[in-house]
Amino acid sequence: MFRVWGKIIQNNHLLQDTVVEISDKDMSRTHKVYKALDEICYQFNLAVPIWLDQNKKEFLKVSKTRFNKDSFIESIDFDYLEFQVIEEDNFWD
Repeated sequence: MFRVWGKIIQNNHLLQDTVVEISDKDMSRTHKVYKALDEICYQFNLAVPIWLDQNKKEFLKVSKTRFNKDSFIESIDFDYLEFQVIEEDNFWD
């Protein structure tokens, strides 16, 4: 199971959160990440943010990143969207 936690944060307070599960073991990790981000944004009624270089580097390092207003084309009414992988597929199963 591949699980991602999405959180909308404003003034250090959690406004909304959701966990998305992707069970398709045939998908690459990259495709799972993009699919999870699409699903989280759909649930929050947000446009999908742009992956800036900073987001890519941070995500590759710790499987977590924050999308702030610079990543969104439309204006947002929160400080950032946090995106974090909380469970990776177990390849031994």
